[in-house]
Amino acid sequence: MFHRNAIDNLIHWSQKEDRKPLILRGARQVGKTTLVDLFSNKFDQYIYMNLELDEDKKIFDNSKSINQLIDAIFLYKNKLKSEKRTLIFIDEIQNSSTAVKWLRYFYEDAKNLYVIAAGSLLETLIDNQVSFPVGRVEYLPVYPFSFLEFLLAMDETESISVLTKIPFPEYAHDKLLELFRLYTLIGGMPDIVKHYKQHRDLIALNNIYDGLITSYSDDVEKYARSTTHKQTIRHIINHSFKEAGSRIKFQGFGNSNYKSREMKEAFLTLEKALLIKLVYPVISTKIPLVPNFKKSPKLQVMDTGLINFAAGLHMEIFGSNQLLDVYKGKIAEHIVAQELIALNKLITKEIYFWTREKDSDAEIDFVYQYKSMLLPIEVKSGATGSLRSLHEYIDRADHAFGIRVYSGKLSIEKSKTRTGKNYLLLNLPLYLVHKIDVYIRWFIGTHGEYD
Repeated sequence: MFHRNAIDNLIHWSQKEDRKPLILRGARQVGKTTLVDLFSNKFDQYIYMNLELDEDKKIFDNSKSINQLIDAIFLYKNKLKSEKRTLIFIDEIQNSSTAVKWLRYFYEDAKNLYVIAAGSLLETLIDNQVSFPVGRVEYLPVYPFSFLEFLLAMDETESISVLTKIPFPEYAHDKLLELFRLYTLIGGMPDIVKHYKQHRDLIALNNIYDGLITSYSDDVEKYARSTTHKQTIRHIINHSFKEAGSRIKFQGFGNSNYKSREMKEAFLTLEKALLIKLVYPVISTKIPLVPNFKKSPKLQVMDTGLINFAAGLHMEIFGSNQLLDVYKGKIAEHIVAQELIALNKLITKEIYFWTREKDSDAEIDFVYQYKSMLLPIEVKSGATGSLRSLHEYIDRADHAFGIRVYSGKLSIEKSKTRTGKNYLLLNLPLYLVHKIDVYIRWFIGTHGEYD
């Protein structure tokens, strides 16, 4: 079992005075169960319940009160109620609407117990009018491995150590860039990372990738509410990998004849299942972040490694020294988005990109909120003078800071927009995106307001 950064979030949850049952959200095979197994080592007693098993599901279905339910859980799992700290993990909770209803009573009447639930198809319950108890539970997203978690899994202790040095030392640049290229190549799905660590065989990973994609497609039966819904979801899964990183339109997606309404409904279902994310633009350079849902979103798939396999890009990445040249730069942008998403501790927190108000080619890959500022982020390899969209953004912004994520070394440079506005550009290596908050503080804290 590999260490997950989300353990820190679980520890924080367990220390809350007004602790609520915690629901882990994430697609299949991202490591939710393993995460809780790791966390269970911090408790005196651990009870695991899998509601795909009838004997576990019946405990919830047959209980008439919360006290009876708790007694039954401890009895059937042969555990002692007298133990000081007991963690109860209810896995695959989507299989029992009754179990979902019981969660509120764990909060109201059994606060001494630590209760975590998980499931990959939770939205199917909500869609069937079985709602999670509002105000009685909280949520934590679980994503594929981030780059830092990948380094931990690969036992790259020296690389992890050097990443703590601010600013990052130049001598370690080539090593970290190569490790990030490997991470981009294979992605962050736990089974993939585990197999690669053990065998160092890229070709052997193909069967695992194929099995993962097949399993997600097979799950359509559980997502879909009608034959048309099922067909549109399957169509999206089959075509999303080649469209990932691009702006999409619902009408005609993947050269289909499905109606826009049908396609959007299917996209939203897959987004609820955390298999894909629709990233919408904002048109303002100031807070608050208000997405424009009338404009076309970008399509983000949950893991870049799956894209590389499905789109046949493994060999291109393996043979390239410049990630920003692969697949018209989409893979570099996609893995940066994956890293930014992994920083989110809240289900409701989103990432956005920027476009001008009117139809225009001006587009910024991402905007990132730092205090009261919205900072533009471009994933590019070109020279400063070619950052035309970034210049347009900074000309409209009430600050003078920009960020370029690229394959080069960490640096800060002074520049001017095309209209003559002075600004500072943080050149951030790809492998430091997971530490973007630290480097923004260093960047702006070092230079203060610049004009």
